[in-house]
Amino acid sequence: MPVKNRNGLPAYQRIQSAIRKRIDAGHLHPGDSVASERDLAKIHQVSLMTARHALASLEREGIVERRRGIGTFVAAPKIHFNELMSYTEQMSSRSLTAGSKVLFAKVLDNENEAAARLSLPPTSSVLKLERLRHAAGEPFALETCYLSAAEFSGLLDAPIGRESLFGILERNYKIELGYADEEIDATAADPRIAEILSIPRREPLLRIRQVIYSTKGLAIMYVLGFYRSDRHNLVIRRFR
Repeated sequence: MPVKNRNGLPAYQRIQSAIRKRIDAGHLHPGDSVASERDLAKIHQVSLMTARHALASLEREGIVERRRGIGTFVAAPKIHFNELMSYTEQMSSRSLTAGSKVLFAKVLDNENEAAARLSLPPTSSVLKLERLRHAAGEPFALETCYLSAAEFSGLLDAPIGRESLFGILERNYKIELGYADEEIDATAADPRIAEILSIPRREPLLRIRQVIYSTKGLAIMYVLGFYRSDRHNLVIRRFR
């Protein structure tokens, strides 16, 4: 049975909590070294196996990364695509402050693929919104959202550069977002995307094409996103 403290918390979770608190308080930053398994075992008066289990669990969560023969270090923050959340909510879940820069926002009538993804006639007017998503002082992703211009007239007048688009849709248009169908693949950064994301050309990216539906099953938004592979994880649970 796992060793517990007076509060009933297993020892390995107590170690994890102590490391997380140091990171959240700013005492440890990405790239900083974390105490070794042997040191953690001494500090918390537990077995070496318990300390090793604590670090292994943090590594699986993407909190730390272990480099064989060198040590354990605080990992750069990564966003996990486990739920249908806005970018703001994703960042908040990782204790990061979200930021966005609007690069393009206009109503167009020649976005045939986007119209098809939204189940609209090919010549329908579509609102195209391209944003650079950033956090912790660095760019994380480039996202382009498409919505029906007729359904969401006035959206360009909303504070789309400062507030969550999900929040605006839910508050101003009374939309209840329900689920998303996604297509995911790997690609390489072209010259424009590389410059926007401040990464080398041909750098690996995670590309996600996403159609977001309301709880009534109506296609609300089509999103084409390019995400830095060193800042995003896709975690999938499979059942047999």
